[in-house]
Amino acid sequence: MEQYSGNQIVVLEGLEAVRRRPGMYIGTTGSRGLHHLIWEIIDNGIDEHLAGYCNQIDVTVLKDGGIEIVDHGRGIPVDIHPIKKIPTPRVVYTTLHAGGKFDSTVYKVSGGLHGVGASVVNALSKRMLVEIKRDGKIYRDEYANGGKPITKLENGLLPVVGKCNKSDTGTKVTFYPDDTIFESVEFKADVIQKKLKEIAFLNKNLLLTFKDERIGVSKSYIEEQGIKSFVSYLTRDMNVLHEEPIYLEGTSGDIEVEISFQYTDNFAEQINSYCNCINVVDGGTLVTGFKTGLTRVMNQYARELGILKDKDDNFDGKDIRNGIVAIVSIKHPDPQFEGQTKTKLGNTDAKTAVDEVFSQEAQRWFDKNIEVLRTILDNSMKSFNARKASDKARTAVLKQLNDVDTRSKLASCSSKKPVECELYIVEGDSAGGTVKAARDRRTQAVLPLRGKILNVEKATLEKILVNNEIKSMIAAFGCGIGDEFDISKLNYDKIIILTDADVDGAHISTLLLTFFYRFMPELISAGKVYKGLPPLYRVEYEAIVNNKKKKESKYLFNDFELEKFRKNDDYKILNIQRYKGLGEMDAHQLWETTLNPASRVLAKITISDHIEADEITSTLMSSNVPPRRTFIMEEAKYAKLDV
Repeated sequence: MEQYSGNQIVVLEGLEAVRRRPGMYIGTTGSRGLHHLIWEIIDNGIDEHLAGYCNQIDVTVLKDGGIEIVDHGRGIPVDIHPIKKIPTPRVVYTTLHAGGKFDSTVYKVSGGLHGVGASVVNALSKRMLVEIKRDGKIYRDEYANGGKPITKLENGLLPVVGKCNKSDTGTKVTFYPDDTIFESVEFKADVIQKKLKEIAFLNKNLLLTFKDERIGVSKSYIEEQGIKSFVSYLTRDMNVLHEEPIYLEGTSGDIEVEISFQYTDNFAEQINSYCNCINVVDGGTLVTGFKTGLTRVMNQYARELGILKDKDDNFDGKDIRNGIVAIVSIKHPDPQFEGQTKTKLGNTDAKTAVDEVFSQEAQRWFDKNIEVLRTILDNSMKSFNARKASDKARTAVLKQLNDVDTRSKLASCSSKKPVECELYIVEGDSAGGTVKAARDRRTQAVLPLRGKILNVEKATLEKILVNNEIKSMIAAFGCGIGDEFDISKLNYDKIIILTDADVDGAHISTLLLTFFYRFMPELISAGKVYKGLPPLYRVEYEAIVNNKKKKESKYLFNDFELEKFRKNDDYKILNIQRYKGLGEMDAHQLWETTLNPASRVLAKITISDHIEADEITSTLMSSNVPPRRTFIMEEAKYAKLDV
């Protein structure tokens, strides 16, 4: 047995831990992680803005591929750090969990709570330059190869490289991501611009400028009405029930609360929450406070105005939120998030603060705007009546699920352990027959769909629940729907959408994902939904092996792989077979390429931006044609034509 001793314990010094495990700090080394580096540096400028010292942040994509970010705040202190005995900027940019965010006398509220942002960006860059303007002087420091300082200190301090006006203060950070760590180091202008627009909405009167030197584009963003404008932007292509978004603000204790919302004729609700400008995508206590206050206030008004009679039940919260688009934003001095990803807020005082501010300010607003109030309550009554009808339909459907004709459709697997089972959803009996023949019967179940499922974005819940294909899925999953949904009862660890590589297959996949996103979102957030990726080509070729010609074959999954294969002079292509449908593969080929866990390719369905997901789903799947046409025309230039 090999000896296990202290010699095997590796201690990673400084920023090396970040370089070894970047995913722990930025989530991914793909495009999302690359752009996250920008957000980390911008966060420092936003903290200065929240503290009242910064009114402008400039972001520039340089011609050489670097990023330059300038905040016009106070500038990082340049004195010697009392503990580390080196210039304070070096502590900030080379030490994890170092920064002013841990001291409430420096920042009352802060977005970057963990103090790892600047140092993590440095660790994942091949070069970083920092320039600080303070007290009429410009100081400079430079790092290379993952955060190693290369600037020579002068009397223990950063060198002064220039002069400026004493009123001209701030910090400029220029960095070049390490191409040995990231899949690509090419920044996307549209991603940056979208983020800057969101930041402007959340920070009234903060000017954000963007320049892309690669293509000569420059834009600026500033929002005087803040989140009220944000709601208007989100509802720009929707049919709204009242002209202007409602805007409420107030303070409870040390917590500042802003709420804006507008009602539309959509069936779904969209509530987006922010704490200290961080999008807490899973909500938490601040959203609970908003929902509680909204439900109580609207039920109170409904009874006062006689819309609800004494014998009537109260409106359910979902009745009142039907069609709402809302932004809830708070500034909290000590927010407690669930984990480094900051996806859910846990502070109980946030719930109390939002509830209190909403209750007080909403009553003042509605007392002056009775017609808008009546419009919202009429919408709630329609939802109330529709829900009662849907409840009856859902109850009937749930009672009938055991009798749903899944037995003739669903090919079950023999294992009864959900953790090792997976369900393939395929289009049509033909593909279903092929997949059934190829699968591992012990762990892989198959559910063929007969035709396209209902577009749930255009239908009521009552209509959705009587759709045969949807009933079959609900029955197969076993975890219910709506209020009865319980993911712990899911019969499968993976739900895999497996459709043909054509327009119809893409449409069916989109319809399925729309259904999951709107009515079973927990499946996606829990990482249970996947897209199967069968190969697009089978290439037969001739290769030289040990000085002998040998015929072999290879599966390729997209046009990029095919083009790369064509350019390889080591192979002579004899034949290329393109698969347009699963039925064109025999059972052995389908198992080898698409079903075998050891060799298949699956894409996990995740949502990195809930606002964008809501926007695109509504645009593409609703009955509102003009926004869909505009979206298609704008995105057509990125499409690939298959002829």
